[in-house]
Amino acid sequence: MDSPTAVENQTTAEASTAGKLKPNSLGVLGILFFVLSAQAPLTGIAGSVPISVAIGNGPGTPAAYAAAGVITLLFSVGFVAMGRHVVNAGAFYTYIGKGLGRSVGTGSAGIALFAYCAIQAAMYGLYGATVSGLIAHYADADVAWWLCSLVTMVIVQVLGAAGIEMGAKVLAVFVLAEFSILSVFALVTFFKGGGPEGLGLAQSFSPGEALEGAPGVALMFAVASMIGFEATAIYGEEAREPRRTVPRATYLSVALVTGFFAFTSWMLVSAYGASKAPAAAGKALESGDSTAFVFAPIADLFGAWVNDVLPILLATSLFAGILAFHNSANRYLFSLGRDGLLPGALTKINRRHSPGVAGTVQTAVAVLLVVPFALAGKDPVLTLFSWGSGVAVLGIMLLYFLTSASVVVFFRRERLDTRPWNTLIAPGLGALGIVGAIWLVVENFTTLIGGDSGTAIWLELSIPAVMLLGIVGARLKRPAATAADG
Repeated sequence: MDSPTAVENQTTAEASTAGKLKPNSLGVLGILFFVLSAQAPLTGIAGSVPISVAIGNGPGTPAAYAAAGVITLLFSVGFVAMGRHVVNAGAFYTYIGKGLGRSVGTGSAGIALFAYCAIQAAMYGLYGATVSGLIAHYADADVAWWLCSLVTMVIVQVLGAAGIEMGAKVLAVFVLAEFSILSVFALVTFFKGGGPEGLGLAQSFSPGEALEGAPGVALMFAVASMIGFEATAIYGEEAREPRRTVPRATYLSVALVTGFFAFTSWMLVSAYGASKAPAAAGKALESGDSTAFVFAPIADLFGAWVNDVLPILLATSLFAGILAFHNSANRYLFSLGRDGLLPGALTKINRRHSPGVAGTVQTAVAVLLVVPFALAGKDPVLTLFSWGSGVAVLGIMLLYFLTSASVVVFFRRERLDTRPWNTLIAPGLGALGIVGAIWLVVENFTTLIGGDSGTAIWLELSIPAVMLLGIVGARLKRPAATAADG
Protein backbone atom coordinates (compact mmCIF):
# COMPACT_ATOMS: atom_id res chain seq x y z
CA MET A 1 0.00 0.00 0.00
CA ASP A 2 1.36 3.43 -0.97
CA SER A 3 2.28 5.73 1.87
CA PRO A 4 0.46 9.07 2.24
CA THR A 5 3.67 10.85 1.25
CA ALA A 6 4.03 8.81 -1.95
CA VAL A 7 0.43 9.41 -2.91
CA GLU A 8 0.86 13.09 -2.14
CA ASN A 9 3.99 13.31 -4.32
CA GLN A 10 2.26 11.51 -7.18
CA THR A 11 -0.71 13.86 -6.97
CA THR A 12 1.59 16.87 -7.01
CA ALA A 13 3.43 15.52 -10.06
CA GLU A 14 0.18 14.87 -11.90
CA ALA A 15 -1.05 18.35 -11.10
CA SER A 16 2.16 19.89 -12.36
CA THR A 17 1.72 18.22 -15.76
CA ALA A 18 -2.02 18.79 -16.07
CA GLY A 19 -2.80 20.38 -19.42
CA LYS A 20 0.80 19.93 -20.53
CA LEU A 21 2.42 17.72 -23.13
CA LYS A 22 4.98 15.17 -22.01
CA PRO A 23 8.21 17.01 -21.18
CA ASN A 24 11.74 15.75 -21.89
CA SER A 25 10.53 13.19 -24.42
CA LEU A 26 12.40 14.44 -27.51
CA GLY A 27 16.03 15.16 -28.25
CA VAL A 28 17.58 16.81 -31.29
CA LEU A 29 17.37 13.65 -33.42
CA GLY A 30 13.75 12.96 -32.46
CA ILE A 31 12.65 16.46 -33.47
CA LEU A 32 14.82 16.27 -36.57
CA PHE A 33 13.07 13.12 -37.78
CA PHE A 34 9.65 14.76 -37.42
CA VAL A 35 10.87 17.73 -39.45
CA LEU A 36 12.49 15.64 -42.20
CA SER A 37 9.39 13.47 -42.39
CA ALA A 38 7.21 16.52 -43.01
CA GLN A 39 9.44 17.31 -46.00
CA ALA A 40 8.79 13.76 -47.30
CA PRO A 41 12.17 13.63 -49.12
CA LEU A 42 11.34 11.08 -51.80
CA THR A 43 7.98 12.74 -52.45
CA GLY A 44 9.70 16.09 -52.88
CA ILE A 45 12.34 14.71 -55.23
CA ALA A 46 10.12 12.44 -57.32
CA GLY A 47 7.16 14.83 -57.40
CA SER A 48 8.72 18.29 -57.69
CA VAL A 49 12.07 17.97 -59.46
CA PRO A 50 10.68 16.63 -62.77
CA ILE A 51 8.21 19.54 -62.97
CA SER A 52 10.86 22.13 -62.09
CA VAL A 53 13.30 20.76 -64.68
CA ALA A 54 10.63 20.41 -67.39
CA ILE A 55 8.74 23.72 -67.09
CA GLY A 56 10.82 25.73 -64.62
CA ASN A 57 14.43 26.74 -65.09
CA GLY A 58 15.65 23.39 -66.46
CA PRO A 59 19.14 22.39 -65.30
CA GLY A 60 19.16 25.45 -62.99
CA THR A 61 16.68 23.73 -60.66
CA PRO A 62 19.34 22.91 -58.00
CA ALA A 63 20.08 26.64 -57.67
CA ALA A 64 16.42 27.23 -56.76
CA TYR A 65 16.78 24.84 -53.82
CA ALA A 66 19.93 26.64 -52.71
CA ALA A 67 18.14 30.02 -52.90
CA ALA A 68 15.15 28.69 -50.94
CA GLY A 69 17.55 27.36 -48.33
CA VAL A 70 19.19 30.77 -47.90
CA ILE A 71 15.80 32.47 -47.46
CA THR A 72 14.71 29.85 -44.94
CA LEU A 73 17.99 30.06 -43.04
CA LEU A 74 17.67 33.84 -42.71
CA PHE A 75 14.11 33.41 -41.47
CA SER A 76 15.14 30.74 -38.99
CA VAL A 77 17.64 33.07 -37.25
CA GLY A 78 14.84 35.26 -35.93
CA PHE A 79 12.58 32.24 -35.46
CA VAL A 80 15.15 30.65 -33.16
CA ALA A 81 15.75 33.92 -31.29
CA MET A 82 12.04 34.14 -30.51
CA GLY A 83 11.96 30.47 -29.52
CA ARG A 84 14.48 31.11 -26.73
CA HIS A 85 11.94 33.32 -24.97
CA VAL A 86 8.63 31.73 -26.01
CA VAL A 87 8.10 27.97 -25.70
CA ASN A 88 4.63 26.91 -26.83
CA ALA A 89 3.12 24.21 -29.02
CA GLY A 90 1.36 26.98 -30.95
CA ALA A 91 4.70 28.24 -32.39
CA PHE A 92 3.62 30.43 -35.32
CA TYR A 93 0.52 31.99 -33.83
CA THR A 94 2.18 32.46 -30.44
CA TYR A 95 5.23 34.13 -31.97
CA ILE A 96 3.14 36.36 -34.22
CA GLY A 97 0.85 37.35 -31.36
CA LYS A 98 3.76 38.35 -29.16
CA GLY A 99 4.94 40.91 -31.66
CA LEU A 100 1.95 41.94 -33.78
CA GLY A 101 -0.85 41.56 -31.26
CA ARG A 102 -3.45 39.03 -30.27
CA SER A 103 -5.81 39.57 -33.21
CA VAL A 104 -3.14 38.99 -35.85
CA GLY A 105 -1.81 36.08 -33.81
CA THR A 106 -5.13 34.28 -33.60
CA GLY A 107 -5.85 34.99 -37.26
CA SER A 108 -2.54 33.37 -38.13
CA ALA A 109 -3.50 30.37 -36.01
CA GLY A 110 -6.37 29.77 -38.38
CA ILE A 111 -4.01 29.92 -41.35
CA ALA A 112 -1.56 27.51 -39.71
CA LEU A 113 -4.26 24.95 -38.98
CA PHE A 114 -5.73 25.38 -42.45
CA ALA A 115 -2.33 24.97 -44.12
CA TYR A 116 -1.29 21.90 -42.11
CA CYS A 117 -4.63 20.18 -42.65
CA ALA A 118 -4.63 21.12 -46.34
CA ILE A 119 -1.18 19.71 -47.02
CA GLN A 120 -1.97 16.57 -45.05
CA ALA A 121 -5.15 16.10 -47.10
CA ALA A 122 -3.12 16.69 -50.26
CA MET A 123 -0.69 13.98 -49.22
CA TYR A 124 -3.60 11.62 -48.54
CA GLY A 125 -4.66 12.13 -52.15
CA LEU A 126 -1.26 11.23 -53.60
CA TYR A 127 -0.77 8.50 -51.00
CA GLY A 128 -4.13 6.89 -51.79
CA ALA A 129 -3.38 6.87 -55.50
CA THR A 130 0.11 5.45 -54.93
CA VAL A 131 -1.00 2.66 -52.59
CA SER A 132 -3.96 1.81 -54.82
CA GLY A 133 -1.52 1.41 -57.72
CA LEU A 134 0.79 -0.80 -55.64
CA ILE A 135 -2.10 -3.07 -54.65
CA ALA A 136 -3.20 -3.35 -58.27
CA HIS A 137 0.36 -4.20 -59.33
CA TYR A 138 1.22 -6.73 -56.64
CA ALA A 139 -2.18 -8.17 -55.66
CA ASP A 140 -4.06 -7.67 -58.93
CA ALA A 141 -6.90 -6.10 -56.93
CA ASP A 142 -8.81 -2.90 -57.59
CA VAL A 143 -8.98 -0.91 -54.34
CA ALA A 144 -10.25 2.67 -54.41
CA TRP A 145 -7.70 5.34 -53.50
CA TRP A 146 -10.00 6.85 -50.90
CA LEU A 147 -10.35 3.51 -49.07
CA CYS A 148 -6.56 3.30 -48.78
CA SER A 149 -6.54 6.84 -47.37
CA LEU A 150 -9.31 6.19 -44.84
CA VAL A 151 -7.63 3.04 -43.52
CA THR A 152 -4.38 4.96 -43.16
CA MET A 153 -6.17 7.70 -41.20
CA VAL A 154 -7.02 5.09 -38.58
CA ILE A 155 -3.38 3.95 -38.40
CA VAL A 156 -2.14 7.54 -38.12
CA GLN A 157 -4.65 8.23 -35.36
CA VAL A 158 -3.43 5.20 -33.40
CA LEU A 159 0.24 6.13 -33.80
CA GLY A 160 -0.44 9.74 -32.88
CA ALA A 161 -2.25 8.68 -29.71
CA ALA A 162 0.58 6.28 -28.82
CA GLY A 163 2.85 9.21 -28.08
CA ILE A 164 5.72 11.19 -29.50
CA GLU A 165 8.38 8.53 -28.90
CA MET A 166 6.49 5.89 -30.87
CA GLY A 167 5.85 8.29 -33.73
CA ALA A 168 9.50 9.35 -33.86
CA LYS A 169 10.67 5.73 -34.05
CA VAL A 170 8.29 4.91 -36.90
CA LEU A 171 9.29 8.01 -38.83
CA ALA A 172 13.00 7.33 -38.28
CA VAL A 173 12.79 4.04 -40.19
CA PHE A 174 11.00 5.60 -43.18
CA VAL A 175 13.17 8.71 -43.31
CA LEU A 176 16.42 6.75 -43.14
CA ALA A 177 15.28 4.45 -45.96
CA GLU A 178 14.40 7.38 -48.24
CA PHE A 179 17.52 9.36 -47.50
CA SER A 180 19.78 6.34 -47.83
CA ILE A 181 18.85 5.27 -51.34
CA LEU A 182 18.71 8.81 -52.75
CA SER A 183 21.90 9.90 -51.01
CA VAL A 184 23.84 6.83 -52.15
CA PHE A 185 22.69 7.44 -55.73
CA ALA A 186 23.77 11.09 -55.54
CA LEU A 187 27.13 10.29 -53.98
CA VAL A 188 27.96 7.50 -56.43
CA THR A 189 27.00 9.72 -59.37
CA PHE A 190 29.16 12.54 -57.98
CA PHE A 191 32.25 10.39 -57.45
CA LYS A 192 31.84 8.86 -60.91
CA GLY A 193 32.17 12.37 -62.31
CA GLY A 194 28.52 12.80 -63.23
CA GLY A 195 26.75 11.71 -66.40
CA PRO A 196 27.47 12.06 -70.12
CA GLU A 197 28.23 15.79 -69.81
CA GLY A 198 30.12 15.63 -66.54
CA LEU A 199 28.97 17.17 -63.26
CA GLY A 200 27.65 20.34 -64.91
CA LEU A 201 28.30 22.58 -61.92
CA ALA A 202 28.06 25.82 -63.91
CA GLN A 203 24.91 24.68 -65.73
CA SER A 204 23.11 24.04 -62.44
CA PHE A 205 24.35 26.82 -60.17
CA SER A 206 25.50 29.79 -62.26
CA PRO A 207 23.22 32.88 -61.95
CA GLY A 208 22.60 32.95 -65.68
CA GLU A 209 21.34 29.37 -65.82
CA ALA A 210 19.37 29.75 -62.59
CA LEU A 211 17.38 32.64 -64.08
CA GLU A 212 16.65 30.91 -67.39
CA GLY A 213 13.14 29.83 -68.34
CA ALA A 214 10.62 30.18 -65.51
CA PRO A 215 12.71 30.31 -62.32
CA GLY A 216 9.62 31.19 -60.32
CA VAL A 217 8.17 27.71 -60.82
CA ALA A 218 11.35 26.05 -59.56
CA LEU A 219 11.65 28.41 -56.58
CA MET A 220 8.01 27.77 -55.73
CA PHE A 221 8.56 24.02 -55.48
CA ALA A 222 11.84 24.55 -53.65
CA VAL A 223 10.13 26.67 -51.02
CA ALA A 224 7.43 24.00 -50.69
CA SER A 225 10.14 21.44 -49.90
CA MET A 226 11.11 23.50 -46.83
CA ILE A 227 7.64 23.48 -45.29
CA GLY A 228 7.66 21.64 -41.98
CA PHE A 229 11.00 22.75 -40.54
CA GLU A 230 9.14 25.10 -38.17
CA ALA A 231 7.89 22.02 -36.33
CA THR A 232 11.09 22.26 -34.29
CA ALA A 233 9.39 24.95 -32.19
CA ILE A 234 6.04 23.14 -32.06
CA TYR A 235 7.74 20.33 -30.12
CA GLY A 236 9.47 22.75 -27.74
CA GLU A 237 7.33 21.69 -24.76
CA GLU A 238 8.27 18.06 -25.29
CA ALA A 239 11.96 18.68 -25.96
CA ARG A 240 14.82 18.04 -23.59
CA GLU A 241 16.43 21.39 -22.77
CA PRO A 242 14.38 23.26 -25.41
CA ARG A 243 16.58 26.40 -25.31
CA ARG A 244 19.41 24.30 -26.77
CA THR A 245 17.57 21.44 -28.49
CA VAL A 246 15.19 23.53 -30.62
CA PRO A 247 17.83 25.87 -32.13
CA ARG A 248 20.12 22.95 -32.95
CA ALA A 249 17.30 20.96 -34.54
CA THR A 250 16.15 24.01 -36.52
CA TYR A 251 19.52 24.91 -38.03
CA LEU A 252 20.41 21.27 -38.62
CA SER A 253 17.11 20.56 -40.38
CA VAL A 254 17.39 23.60 -42.68
CA ALA A 255 20.99 22.71 -43.56
CA LEU A 256 20.20 19.05 -44.21
CA VAL A 257 17.08 19.70 -46.27
CA THR A 258 18.77 22.38 -48.38
CA GLY A 259 21.89 20.29 -48.96
CA PHE A 260 19.90 17.14 -49.71
CA PHE A 261 17.52 18.65 -52.26
CA ALA A 262 20.15 20.82 -53.97
CA PHE A 263 22.71 18.00 -54.21
CA THR A 264 20.27 15.24 -55.23
CA SER A 265 18.54 17.38 -57.87
CA TRP A 266 21.99 18.39 -59.21
CA MET A 267 23.03 14.76 -59.56
CA LEU A 268 19.73 13.89 -61.29
CA VAL A 269 20.32 16.64 -63.84
CA SER A 270 23.92 15.50 -64.21
CA ALA A 271 22.87 11.87 -64.75
CA TYR A 272 20.97 12.92 -67.89
CA GLY A 273 23.25 15.75 -68.90
CA ALA A 274 22.30 19.42 -68.47
CA SER A 275 21.31 19.79 -72.14
CA LYS A 276 19.14 16.66 -72.16
CA ALA A 277 17.51 16.80 -68.70
CA PRO A 278 14.63 19.18 -69.60
CA ALA A 279 13.52 17.00 -72.52
CA ALA A 280 13.73 13.84 -70.38
CA ALA A 281 11.67 15.46 -67.62
CA GLY A 282 9.11 16.69 -70.14
CA LYS A 283 8.79 13.20 -71.61
CA ALA A 284 8.18 11.76 -68.13
CA LEU A 285 5.46 14.33 -67.48
CA GLU A 286 3.77 13.60 -70.81
CA SER A 287 3.75 9.89 -70.02
CA GLY A 288 1.71 10.54 -66.87
CA ASP A 289 4.44 9.15 -64.62
CA SER A 290 6.76 11.98 -63.65
CA THR A 291 8.56 9.72 -61.16
CA ALA A 292 10.18 7.92 -64.11
CA PHE A 293 12.53 10.90 -64.47
CA VAL A 294 13.90 10.12 -61.00
CA PHE A 295 13.54 6.35 -60.84
CA ALA A 296 15.14 5.58 -64.25
CA PRO A 297 18.71 6.83 -63.56
CA ILE A 298 18.67 5.23 -60.11
CA ALA A 299 17.62 1.92 -61.66
CA ASP A 300 20.33 2.27 -64.31
CA LEU A 301 22.89 2.65 -61.54
CA PHE A 302 21.69 0.01 -59.07
CA GLY A 303 19.57 -2.38 -61.13
CA ALA A 304 15.92 -3.03 -62.01
CA TRP A 305 15.07 -4.02 -58.43
CA VAL A 306 14.95 -0.29 -57.67
CA ASN A 307 11.76 0.00 -59.73
CA ASP A 308 10.06 -2.30 -57.24
CA VAL A 309 11.49 -0.68 -54.12
CA LEU A 310 11.15 3.03 -54.90
CA PRO A 311 7.34 3.05 -55.39
CA ILE A 312 7.02 1.40 -51.98
CA LEU A 313 9.39 3.95 -50.47
CA LEU A 314 7.31 6.70 -52.10
CA ALA A 315 4.27 5.37 -50.23
CA THR A 316 6.17 5.23 -46.93
CA SER A 317 7.53 8.73 -47.61
CA LEU A 318 4.00 10.03 -47.93
CA PHE A 319 2.91 8.11 -44.83
CA ALA A 320 5.75 9.64 -42.81
CA GLY A 321 4.77 13.12 -43.97
CA ILE A 322 1.11 12.52 -43.15
CA LEU A 323 1.98 11.40 -39.62
CA ALA A 324 4.28 14.39 -39.11
CA PHE A 325 1.59 16.89 -40.16
CA HIS A 326 -0.97 15.07 -38.01
CA ASN A 327 1.27 15.61 -34.99
CA SER A 328 1.84 19.27 -35.85
CA ALA A 329 -1.84 20.04 -36.41
CA ASN A 330 -3.09 18.34 -33.25
CA ARG A 331 -0.56 20.31 -31.19
CA TYR A 332 -1.92 23.51 -32.68
CA LEU A 333 -5.44 22.44 -31.70
CA PHE A 334 -4.21 21.57 -28.21
CA SER A 335 -2.49 24.94 -27.81
CA LEU A 336 -5.52 26.89 -29.05
CA GLY A 337 -7.74 25.01 -26.64
CA ARG A 338 -5.38 25.70 -23.75
CA ASP A 339 -5.34 29.41 -24.60
CA GLY A 340 -9.14 29.54 -24.61
CA LEU A 341 -9.49 30.19 -28.34
CA LEU A 342 -11.07 26.78 -29.01
CA PRO A 343 -13.10 24.46 -26.72
CA GLY A 344 -11.23 23.39 -23.61
CA ALA A 345 -11.89 19.71 -24.37
CA LEU A 346 -9.02 19.88 -26.86
CA THR A 347 -6.58 20.16 -23.95
CA LYS A 348 -7.34 16.67 -22.68
CA ILE A 349 -4.31 14.43 -22.85
CA ASN A 350 -4.17 10.65 -22.75
CA ARG A 351 -2.02 8.34 -20.63
CA ARG A 352 0.91 8.89 -22.95
CA HIS A 353 0.68 12.65 -22.40
CA SER A 354 -0.33 13.14 -26.03
CA PRO A 355 -3.19 15.43 -27.13
CA GLY A 356 -5.75 12.65 -27.51
CA VAL A 357 -8.89 14.68 -28.17
CA ALA A 358 -7.07 17.12 -30.44
CA GLY A 359 -5.68 14.17 -32.42
CA THR A 360 -9.17 12.74 -32.90
CA VAL A 361 -10.48 16.11 -34.07
CA GLN A 362 -7.58 16.45 -36.50
CA THR A 363 -8.36 13.04 -37.97
CA ALA A 364 -12.01 14.03 -38.33
CA VAL A 365 -10.94 17.16 -40.23
CA ALA A 366 -8.83 14.99 -42.56
CA VAL A 367 -11.88 12.84 -43.28
CA LEU A 368 -14.00 15.92 -44.03
CA LEU A 369 -11.37 17.25 -46.45
CA VAL A 370 -10.80 13.99 -48.32
CA VAL A 371 -14.29 12.45 -48.56
CA PRO A 372 -15.85 15.20 -50.77
CA PHE A 373 -13.23 14.56 -53.46
CA ALA A 374 -14.00 10.85 -53.28
CA LEU A 375 -17.76 11.40 -53.52
CA ALA A 376 -17.31 13.74 -56.48
CA GLY A 377 -15.10 11.20 -58.24
CA LYS A 378 -12.25 13.68 -58.61
CA ASP A 379 -8.72 12.63 -59.53
CA PRO A 380 -6.86 12.58 -56.19
CA VAL A 381 -3.59 13.79 -57.70
CA LEU A 382 -4.82 16.46 -60.14
CA THR A 383 -7.28 17.99 -57.67
CA LEU A 384 -6.82 17.05 -54.01
CA PHE A 385 -3.02 16.87 -54.10
CA SER A 386 -2.39 19.90 -56.31
CA TRP A 387 -5.02 22.16 -54.74
CA GLY A 388 -4.11 21.28 -51.16
CA SER A 389 -0.39 21.73 -51.83
CA GLY A 390 -0.93 25.12 -53.46
CA VAL A 391 -3.02 26.48 -50.60
CA ALA A 392 -0.56 25.16 -48.02
CA VAL A 393 2.45 26.76 -49.73
CA LEU A 394 0.73 30.14 -49.90
CA GLY A 395 -0.52 29.97 -46.31
CA ILE A 396 2.79 28.90 -44.78
CA MET A 397 4.72 31.56 -46.68
CA LEU A 398 2.38 34.22 -45.30
CA LEU A 399 3.03 32.87 -41.80
CA TYR A 400 6.79 33.05 -42.40
CA PHE A 401 6.47 36.73 -43.34
CA LEU A 402 4.27 37.60 -40.35
CA THR A 403 6.64 35.76 -38.01
CA SER A 404 9.66 37.66 -39.34
CA ALA A 405 7.86 40.97 -38.86
CA SER A 406 6.79 39.94 -35.37
CA VAL A 407 10.37 39.04 -34.38
CA VAL A 408 11.59 42.51 -35.33
CA VAL A 409 8.74 44.27 -33.48
CA PHE A 410 8.96 42.02 -30.40
CA PHE A 411 12.67 42.51 -29.78
CA ARG A 412 12.55 46.24 -30.51
CA ARG A 413 9.90 46.52 -27.78
CA GLU A 414 11.03 43.97 -25.19
CA ARG A 415 14.83 44.27 -25.60
CA LEU A 416 15.29 40.69 -24.35
CA ASP A 417 17.86 40.11 -27.07
CA THR A 418 19.83 43.04 -28.45
CA ARG A 419 21.86 41.22 -31.10
CA PRO A 420 21.22 43.13 -34.38
CA TRP A 421 21.88 40.19 -36.70
CA ASN A 422 19.55 37.80 -34.85
CA THR A 423 16.68 40.17 -34.15
CA LEU A 424 16.73 42.72 -36.99
CA ILE A 425 19.05 42.14 -39.95
CA ALA A 426 18.49 38.41 -40.62
CA PRO A 427 14.70 38.55 -40.00
CA GLY A 428 14.47 41.65 -42.22
CA LEU A 429 16.39 40.04 -45.07
CA GLY A 430 14.38 36.87 -44.63
CA ALA A 431 11.13 38.85 -44.84
CA LEU A 432 12.24 40.46 -48.12
CA GLY A 433 13.08 37.05 -49.56
CA ILE A 434 9.74 35.67 -48.42
CA VAL A 435 7.85 38.56 -50.04
CA GLY A 436 9.60 37.77 -53.31
CA ALA A 437 8.73 34.09 -52.96
CA ILE A 438 5.07 34.90 -52.20
CA TRP A 439 4.92 37.08 -55.31
CA LEU A 440 6.27 34.21 -57.40
CA VAL A 441 3.79 31.78 -55.86
CA VAL A 442 0.85 34.06 -56.66
CA GLU A 443 2.16 34.72 -60.20
CA ASN A 444 2.44 30.97 -60.85
CA PHE A 445 -0.46 29.76 -58.74
CA THR A 446 -2.58 28.51 -61.62
CA THR A 447 0.38 26.43 -62.84
CA LEU A 448 1.04 25.19 -59.31
CA ILE A 449 -2.48 23.84 -58.75
CA GLY A 450 -2.85 22.55 -62.29
CA GLY A 451 -6.28 24.17 -62.59
CA ASP A 452 -7.98 27.18 -64.15
CA SER A 453 -7.66 30.80 -63.09
CA GLY A 454 -11.08 30.81 -61.44
CA THR A 455 -10.16 27.92 -59.15
CA ALA A 456 -6.83 29.57 -58.42
CA ILE A 457 -8.51 32.82 -57.34
CA TRP A 458 -10.92 31.03 -55.00
CA LEU A 459 -8.11 29.05 -53.43
CA GLU A 460 -5.99 32.18 -53.00
CA LEU A 461 -8.89 34.02 -51.36
CA SER A 462 -9.33 31.17 -48.89
CA ILE A 463 -6.15 32.28 -47.07
CA PRO A 464 -7.29 35.82 -46.10
CA ALA A 465 -10.79 34.44 -45.47
CA VAL A 466 -9.47 31.97 -42.91
CA MET A 467 -7.36 34.66 -41.26
CA LEU A 468 -10.35 37.00 -41.03
CA LEU A 469 -12.45 34.21 -39.56
CA GLY A 470 -9.78 33.61 -36.93
CA ILE A 471 -9.63 37.30 -36.02
CA VAL A 472 -13.42 37.62 -35.75
CA GLY A 473 -13.65 34.40 -33.73
CA ALA A 474 -10.99 35.61 -31.32
CA ARG A 475 -12.75 38.94 -30.78
CA LEU A 476 -16.01 37.16 -30.04
CA LYS A 477 -14.33 34.66 -27.70
CA ARG A 478 -12.07 37.20 -25.94
CA PRO A 479 -10.42 34.93 -23.33
CA ALA A 480 -8.95 36.60 -20.30
CA ALA A 481 -5.38 35.95 -21.45
CA THR A 482 -3.70 33.88 -24.12
CA ALA A 483 -0.21 32.96 -25.17
CA ALA A 484 -0.77 35.06 -28.26
CA ASP A 485 -1.31 38.28 -26.37
CA GLY A 486 1.05 41.00 -27.44
